[in-house]
Amino acid sequence: MNLQESGRDAASADAGHTAAPAALADTRTVKIECRDVNVYYGEAHALKGVDLDIYENEVTAFIGPSGCGKSTFLRCLNRMNDTIDTCRVKGSINLDGVDVYNRAVDVVQLRAKVGMVFQKPNPFPKSIYDNIAYGPRIHGQARTKADLDEIVLTSLEKAGLLDEVHDRLDQPGTGLSSGQQQRLCIARAIAVSPEVILMDEPCSALDPIATARIEELIDELRGNYTIVIVTHNMQQAARVSQRTAFFHLGNLIEVDETEQVFTSPKNEHTQGYITGRYG
Repeated sequence: MNLQESGRDAASADAGHTAAPAALADTRTVKIECRDVNVYYGEAHALKGVDLDIYENEVTAFIGPSGCGKSTFLRCLNRMNDTIDTCRVKGSINLDGVDVYNRAVDVVQLRAKVGMVFQKPNPFPKSIYDNIAYGPRIHGQARTKADLDEIVLTSLEKAGLLDEVHDRLDQPGTGLSSGQQQRLCIARAIAVSPEVILMDEPCSALDPIATARIEELIDELRGNYTIVIVTHNMQQAARVSQRTAFFHLGNLIEVDETEQVFTSPKNEHTQGYITGRYG
């Protein structure tokens, strides 16, 4: 199934019940619509009835204590949980109106459209050039070597790395610093022309200077991509995101504009977490 074409034909079953009153209508575009998402690992109920909209060209941050389900939910968005035998996902996750768990959806195509950047930088044991070129090659995105060169250079430039590595593209990506490796991984995700980039604690293994560079990059990228980031760093969530979702014990407790969540949370559990009473 072609996600984009199917999206034009698919109607959201929840459209009537989620629409805001006309006076309060939100003009933003919902990129990912999640309804009643439940995740089980064997008999363990890890995520419970999550309803969440993720808006296009915004950064949405997931926060909450360790084990609360935020990374589990993140991995649902591009079906990374499919790799776990005991994991079952119920409910609907619609990307541009298409349920990503529909059996007709090509998971490889989905993961190109919804890229992933992991907690620890994981460059391939290849050259910097081949790290970026890998995805476009397997997806047939470049007809000529010149096309591939352009994709590689453009991706490195968007990831803020080109100036630092332009004269050593044939050297191993694993030889870069941790911060550079993480930007290389972001460039690798960008290279296959995604629409959404998922980031699972992308700065947790980085020093403050590298972290600041990644945060600047996230702000720059949101003009062209929808970004979802899991972070334990509440200051980071406040700096980089427009919306924040707070998870606790497998439940989505509160989701709102980031400033609202951090200054006037509606739920006492959210208040307790952001003020450090638990977590």
